Amino acid sequence: MTEQQTADSQGDNQTPSVHLIIMSGRSGSGKTTALHVLEDIGYYCVDNLPVTLLPALALQLTLEATPPITKIAAGIDARNNQSQLLKFEEALEALKPLNMNIDIIYLDADNNTLLQRFSETRRKHPGTNADISLSEAIEREQELLDPIARAADLKIETSSLNLHDLRDLIQQRIGSKRQGMSLLFKSFGFKYGIPVDADLVFDARCLPNPYWVPELRSQSGLDQGVINFLGNEPSVKAMQEDIISFLDNWLPRFAANNRSYMTVAIGCTGGHHRSVYITEALQKHFENTFTNSQARHRDL
Repeated sequence: MTEQQTADSQGDNQTPSVHLIIMSGRSGSGKTTALHVLEDIGYYCVDNLPVTLLPALALQLTLEATPPITKIAAGIDARNNQSQLLKFEEALEALKPLNMNIDIIYLDADNNTLLQRFSETRRKHPGTNADISLSEAIEREQELLDPIARAADLKIETSSLNLHDLRDLIQQRIGSKRQGMSLLFKSFGFKYGIPVDADLVFDARCLPNPYWVPELRSQSGLDQGVINFLGNEPSVKAMQEDIISFLDNWLPRFAANNRSYMTVAIGCTGGHHRSVYITEALQKHFENTFTNSQARHRDL
């Protein structure tokens, strides 16, 4: 057999272009909702999959199914036992020969939010029993899922999101036709904490604050009065240009390193004025370079 025939034969047996999403997160963080969104946009979804069955599922759906299934989402959570979850890296290694495009997405919320959600819905946490309380189960679940959380390409903090917000976010970041890296600019208030899903954080608290202008206090960075106020401040323009220069230099390098998702967070004191204004400006600047780019305002 010639080298060309060998190459052609290997090409005939190659796995079709497949996108595999591994969806994980603590109970109550919104994982099931996220899987439903993916199902609605055409993904073949399997929930509560044992970790060790992940390679077999991918192989069966992509090489043995007719026609092959090329959009797959697998939910893996703490309903796996600890010995299964410790084999997560091994399962990922077993997937490498299939040459799939794999994204690991991890959803989470703070402990108080998870406690509140279970109390409101009166659902039973899968980790509770006669000897383990709800709060203990929530903390233990974090330890069990740590191997997946550490490997995640995208972490989504859902504490401040309702179901509609989460559905929109999943559709925007994953559901749209992806062309290169998915880029999210997020404003926030430092008084409420730094977003846990932020990859890069910039602090705008040193800039002039419209909050101290009485007629602007009730407005936000989306309102024309605040836009005019901040747009006329040289220090705001200087910071904006410095951030753009930094991102212009480094975002392409992240993308070249096969980074699928990037969250750039801009913070001010309350997350209403300065961070919102700069977040909007950054998104508008980069929307032509990164076609899947969004702006979100966590504390607005």
